[in-house]
Formats: sequence, C-alpha cells, structure tokens
Amino acid sequence: MGNRTKVRTMPLLPLRGLLVYPSMVLHLDVGREKSVKALDKAMVEDSLILLCSQSEANMEEPDQDDIYRIGTVSKVRQMLKLPNGTIRVLVEGIIRAEILEYKDTAEYYEVEIKELPEQLVPDPEIDALMRTVLTQFEHYINLSKKVTPETLAAVSDIEEPGRLADVICSHLSLKIKDKQEILETVNVRARLEKLLDILNNEREVLELERKISQRVKKQMEKTQKEYYLREQMKAIQKELGDKEGRAGEVEELRAQLAEAELPEKAHERVLKEIDRLEKMPATSAEGGVIRNYIDWLLALPWSKQSEDDLDLDHAEQILHEDHFALEKPKERVLEYLAVQNLVKKMKGPILCLVGPPGVGKTSIARSISRALGRQFVRVSLGGVRDEAEIRGHRRTYVGAMPGRIIQGLKTAGSNNPVFLLDEIDKMAMDFRGDPASALLEVLDPEQNSTFSDHYIELPFDLSNVMFVTTANSAHNIPRPLLDRMELLYIPGYTELEKREIARHYLLPKQESEHGLKEGQLELEDEALATIIRRYTREAGVRNLEQQIASLCRKSAKKIVSEQLTKVEINQENLKDFLGPAKFRYGMAEVEDQIGTVSGLAWTEAGGDTLVIEVSIVPGSGKLTLTGKLGDVMKESAQAAFSYTRSKARELGIAADFHEKNDIHIHIPEGAIPKDGPSAGITMATALISALTEIPVSREVAMTGEITLRGRVLPIGGLKEKSLAAHRAGIKKILLPKDNEKDIQDIPESVRDELTFIPVSHMDQVLEHALVEQPFSRQEPVAPHHDEQWEEQVQP
Repeated sequence: MGNRTKVRTMPLLPLRGLLVYPSMVLHLDVGREKSVKALDKAMVEDSLILLCSQSEANMEEPDQDDIYRIGTVSKVRQMLKLPNGTIRVLVEGIIRAEILEYKDTAEYYEVEIKELPEQLVPDPEIDALMRTVLTQFEHYINLSKKVTPETLAAVSDIEEPGRLADVICSHLSLKIKDKQEILETVNVRARLEKLLDILNNEREVLELERKISQRVKKQMEKTQKEYYLREQMKAIQKELGDKEGRAGEVEELRAQLAEAELPEKAHERVLKEIDRLEKMPATSAEGGVIRNYIDWLLALPWSKQSEDDLDLDHAEQILHEDHFALEKPKERVLEYLAVQNLVKKMKGPILCLVGPPGVGKTSIARSISRALGRQFVRVSLGGVRDEAEIRGHRRTYVGAMPGRIIQGLKTAGSNNPVFLLDEIDKMAMDFRGDPASALLEVLDPEQNSTFSDHYIELPFDLSNVMFVTTANSAHNIPRPLLDRMELLYIPGYTELEKREIARHYLLPKQESEHGLKEGQLELEDEALATIIRRYTREAGVRNLEQQIASLCRKSAKKIVSEQLTKVEINQENLKDFLGPAKFRYGMAEVEDQIGTVSGLAWTEAGGDTLVIEVSIVPGSGKLTLTGKLGDVMKESAQAAFSYTRSKARELGIAADFHEKNDIHIHIPEGAIPKDGPSAGITMATALISALTEIPVSREVAMTGEITLRGRVLPIGGLKEKSLAAHRAGIKKILLPKDNEKDIQDIPESVRDELTFIPVSHMDQVLEHALVEQPFSRQEPVAPHHDEQWEEQVQP
C-alpha cells in the first residue's frame, strides 16, 4: 500500500474484549446482527473490513462514542457458519487506520477511514531498543508461565521494529486500554519505548507475585496437610449428611440457647462461651472443655418446674397406700401441702428422717414425691469424703464435673424435685475437705436460693427443692447441719404394726416378685406371728421381708417340682421352710432371781432388753465389770456401787461388805459393745438384790440413770425400750419420773399391755422391783456364798 495516506469507505466490525494488530492472524466468532451484515458487505466487495475495539466489552449495541477511533484494516481470509448461528472468521491485520466519520449506521456501521502507515524515522537507537525489548520479553516469559518459550524464538526472527512491537504486545496479558495505546502509537520508536515501560512494569509485578506466592507456600506447607485432611473430612461429613464440623456445632448450640429459658446471667455466659468456641480451632483440647460446660448450662432446669398436686385427700390416700403407721412424717407432708395451698410460694422444708434401719425412711421420701407429683432424686452420702462431691470441681481441673446436687437436678429435669440425701450421718471427712460443711449452704433455706457450684460458677436457686435427709442416728450429724433440719423420729414398729405391714405390703410385693399368683401361698396368722417373734429381732421390717421372700422362694420351688396348686404355711410346718427358730421370744426370766435384773437398752436397730447379773464371792473388795462396757457405763456401775455402800446400813447390809468380798457385775452378750448411763438403776438394783439375797421380780424391767444420792435421772429412747420390753414378755416398766411425758408416744396396743411406774428415787425402784423390802429387816445380812467358793477358801 506504500507510504501514502489513503482514504476509503468500508464496513466496521466492533470487537469485544480483544484487539487486532497489523500482521496478526486470528479467529473471531461473530454473532451480532450488525456485525454479520458488516461481514457480508465486506465479502461482497474486497474482503476488507475495519476492526475496532469497544471501550466496554459487555455493551451489546455500542454507539460511535463507545468505539475507539483507531483500529486495524483487516482482510477476511475465511468464513464458517457454526450450527448455533454464529460465524467463525479468520482475519489478518493489514494496516492501522483512523475513522474519519460514520457514513451509515442503520444496518451496519460503514465508516470513512484514513490509513496510518508506519512512521519509521531512521535512528541508530532503534536496534538497541529492539534488543532491550527482546531481553525484557525473555525475562517476562521466564517469570510468567502463560507464554511458551517457542514464542520467543518466533519473535526473535522479526526484523521490522514496528511489527516486533505489535507481535510482542499481542502476547502480553494486558488490559484492552493498554493494548489500544500501543495500537494508537504510530511512531515506531515511541511504540518500542512504551512497550519497554509496559514490560518493565509487568516484570516487577510478576516478581512481586512470585515472592508473595513463595512466602505463602512456606506458610501453607506447615498447615497444608492438616488443611487438606480437614477439608476432606468436611467433604466426607457432608456426604454422610452430618453438619459441617465446628460451624454446624455452634449453629446447633445457638439454636438450643434460643429455645432454652435461661436467666439473663446464664444466657450471657452461654453466649460468651459459644463465641469462644467458634473462634477456637477444631483441634484445640480447650474446645471440648468449653463444649462440655455449655452443654451443662443448657441442660440445667433453670426455669423448668413441675406443677404441685395440692389435693390433700389424694396425697393422704397415696401416703396410706404406700406406708402403714409413720403418722408424723405423713402429717408433716400434708401440712406442707396445706401451706402451699394458702401461700403459693414457700421455701422447701428440709426434713431429716431419723430411725433404725428398715423402718421405711428412704421409701417414705419416694412416696412424698409421688404425693406431691414431683420428680424424685436420690443421692447416697454414705462414705462421701470429698467436698467436691457436693460442690463440684473448678473447671481448670482435667475431668472436672459439677457436684452431686447439680447432677441430681439435671437428672430430675425440674428445679423443684423431692431431693433425698440418704445416709447423711455416714459422711466422713479427710484431707479433701469436709462434705458436711459443704452441705450447710445446700440445706440452709436462707442461703440456698443462691447456691453456687464450683463448676457452674453461676448461682442456682435451690429454694424450691424439697430436701429430705435420712439418718440412723442424729448423734453422728454435725451440730450446724442438724440445726438447719427439721427432725422427724421414726421409731421401730410394734408387733401389731409388723403384722399389718407384712400382710398388706410385704407379702403381696414378694408374691408378685416371685411369680406367685393370689391364693397360691397361704400364710396363717400364727405362723406370721412366729416369724416376727422367733425368726427376726429388729426395729424395722427388712429382715421380716427377707424371711417372707425365703418362704416365697421355697413355695415356688414346691409348686413347680411337686405340681401343687397351693402351699399352706402354718405354725407346725414353718420349721420345714425357715429352719429352727433363731431367737427366744419372751426373754423375761422364768422365776424370780437373786442378783439378776432386766434392763432396757436403746440401740441403732431399735430397743433391746439387757440382763444384768451380779455375783458376790469372798475376796478383798475388788469390783470387776465385764461385757464390753463403755466408759460411761463403767462409771455408772461405780456410782451404783458407791450408792449401795452409802446406804448399806439402811438396806440391812454389812457395812464392811466391800472389804471382804469381790463383786462381779456382768452384762451378757459380751461381744456386743454397750455404753450409756441408763442402766444405772438396773445395776444398783442387781447389786442390792445380790447383797441382801432378795430376789428381783421377773416381770419388772427398768431404765434410768442413778446419782450418788439415789436420785433417778431421765433417759432417751423410751418408746423403743418399751417395744423391746413388750416383745420380751415384761409386764411392768420402771422409768424416771421426768420421762412420764414420753409415755404418750408409745402405741396404744403396747401401752394397754404394760404397766408404767414413774420413779424419782432408788427407794421407789427397790419397792417395786424386789419381792421383799430390805428395810423391814433388823440385822445386817452377811452375803451368801456359793458352796464351791467356800470349799476353795477353806484351809
């Protein structure tokens, strides 16, 4: 085309997102209607068309202003219609050209153009520029992996400086704006310089990119393996349908928090802990600790409450259904219900049921929860030695947990259960702290509304909980703890009560447990009475239940092996089932004895009779006490001995009896420890009986403490002692005058069969206990000795 400027008219094809340089061959896909028509027009004439780029690639219908003024006149080498309606064109750039004006824009763009030939001013620097450009391009290829090394070889062969600039520029990944700038630079030297600038910039950017990627690669290498494994795990969990790891966990916890009705402080704490959990890496061990803490806070019944059943008649019916007798505890529960009816909110009482084993302390607590319609939680404190068992551990410890109280409330699922603390008298203490002291806060109605567990670290309100504690003996409960509880003594049962309990509660229960239908086992009343009297000796009914269970087992065996329909158990065949009797019923003496008195004792298993024997032998005045006696009982014996000495003349005993005789006081069942002052009058009576040789009435039993002046002081456990006397066949009980008020606690059936004689002085005791009064005798009596002893002392 030479170097002259040529003006001509030709169709225009606007290009989107690409640019064609002179001497460049490439494929285009043409789909716009105007562009297709422009191509058709070009093919009809001389196959020449002007290719200009749009400034905005995504514009469908560009205006004149949106198309760059300088483009490339190109020849259409090939055209191919594709099945989807677009046309693939092979074009070859020929020369730069500038649009002078638009002729027609209706069907397609037709423009008048002016060709812009290369402006090459001879300059010795051009060669140097070309070499520098090639060197920089080589660096660019080395840094950028987008251009193949073959391209460098092809470019190196180009001799024309303008074409070299165009070809290199076409291989760079630049913005259309930058490429257009090179296209518009007609001066070859200026074009090479511009290209050199661009290459320099690109090289710097690529070097920076490489540095950054190396740095990132180093950091990535450390966590790369873990990262990939975690991503794989996430993918596996997703495939299995699990929630995505930690994110899913946090989302679930937030949903639970939204549903839970937590107090404001607890809500804030849970929210804070969830945020901590979210920021924590999945591999952190701390995450598990936080998760566990959140679960505990969400699981606690902060505001969940069960509705109390305040129907007194219904509650009374349930209590009578479950237990015979036990009037005081039943009455206390009904009082509580009545008050709840009047005052809608009342602090839960703290009851302490004290009584011997087997009287139903634990089961009455269960009945209370049934009568109130509340949840029931039982925690056994027997042998608990660690304060953390009650209050929990601090969260800093490995495997920390809340204490038994908080655990119990979680189990109950409500904040007002009946909470039984079993065996509160069996707690111990050691270097890990004193659990009894930790219970002070739990069992104090003034403090327990803000009970704080070391693990939870938030105050929890226990004032709605009804605490019931049980103990065999109130002596072993620490004083401050005892002070916070309301004591209800459950004494042993009378024989009549035991019969009722066995007939209506124990027998039906054991029959159903052993698969016996109603009527298959018939136990006569006499046989039942014999089991109570001769096969068991207890305040409660636990051993009685074991004997009845034994009868049920043996009956079941007979029914199965001998094909019987019914087993009858009476007085005669009872031995065949339970073996020979274990105890002697009616332990009262058969005849009046000298120096032998029936005393009454209180044990943790109820009351018991205690026979005290005194033997006088020639000697030097030694007092011997045997029968495993405690210190208090030994001192009581000394007091009885001193009283007898002081009253010797009045009682008709030789004044020097203590110098010429050895006195031996023995209490049988020598292996059993005995202690307490209440056998004082018994020992004094036995001693006086042995010294005066006056027998003691076999129908009398006694209890009371003695002073040196002969006064009788009050004792405890009168009800249990009276039941033991009744069981032993005693008819008359001597008791201290100050204990007269306690007689009303003794069941009527026992009161009717016993005679109670209150005494305030030893004289009255002797009056009722001895068959003959020593005061009527004039001469002092020398103690009578057994013949065998006399033989031994003779020369």
